Amino acid sequence: MAAAVVPDVLAGHLGHLAPDQERAFASFKDVLSSARLYSPPAGTAPASHDDPTLLRFLRARRFDPNKALKQFQDAEAWRKQHRVTWLYATFDPDEFESTRRFYPRWTGRRDRNGLPVYVYRLASLAPIKSELDAVPPPRRYQRIVALYETMTRFVLRLCSHLPHATSPTPISSVTTIIDLENVSLGAIWSLRGHLQEASALATANYPETLSTIAVVNSPSFFPTVWSWVKPVFDEGTQRKVHVLGKDPGPVLRTLIDPQNLPRPYGGELDWKFEDEPSLDEDTKNVIGTMPKGPVEFVDGEVRKPPVPPDAPPK
Repeated sequence: MAAAVVPDVLAGHLGHLAPDQERAFASFKDVLSSARLYSPPAGTAPASHDDPTLLRFLRARRFDPNKALKQFQDAEAWRKQHRVTWLYATFDPDEFESTRRFYPRWTGRRDRNGLPVYVYRLASLAPIKSELDAVPPPRRYQRIVALYETMTRFVLRLCSHLPHATSPTPISSVTTIIDLENVSLGAIWSLRGHLQEASALATANYPETLSTIAVVNSPSFFPTVWSWVKPVFDEGTQRKVHVLGKDPGPVLRTLIDPQNLPRPYGGELDWKFEDEPSLDEDTKNVIGTMPKGPVEFVDGEVRKPPVPPDAPPK
């Protein structure tokens, strides 16, 4: 049996920065301010970017402020090029909900550290792949962006607000189970472009949002598949991948409490990939039911993202 998965979810995070990391963080904010990419809080006005977001970029570049600046500049230019803020605020709610079927889904539960647990079951894509292929590539790309925005602006913020073992350190990454049960080599080959596109987008523009990746029910040809996907991930992300095979329950239960782990993976939660999030009681007490369409979590409340005043017309 594989060893227990025990991710370090505190090192390099708020409240757990070493002295040299604190200095690097201050320097990073300074260089961002000089480049007019960051505005610190002033009076009642919040900072232009929150600390967990800035630290994700800094951790991705091993606390090198100048290298983190380059990635942050590129990501901000990318956001402007793709009008991400406007895109998310105006994304059609029905299309948004339909889009969830093609990408990792939040179970509505969290792991033992409070990180949201996502599941991606590739066999579930096979019956609907023709729908995915029918979407024009530019719109397919926009769909991926919208889902990453909901993860960072809604799910991670909500989980930071909820009681969690590492409080008050904010939650800034997710735990993902990738289920390869009943997936043929041909099916994965046909999805490789789809998978690589999403991975490359995340690595460049949403760094350090993956804490642990547990690959379960991996077939004998998985090493071949991994050789296709591996180059897309940076070295740090590659180390977060754990291949758990056909009986992942004993290991996953060290990471996720059984009541929050879906039954197909050795837990007690009645949830499968096609289901809506199954919210725990703490989450229900805060938001009631899972909202539909693009939303964000701000000041303890679920809100529709505001449309930027300078947004282009629909």
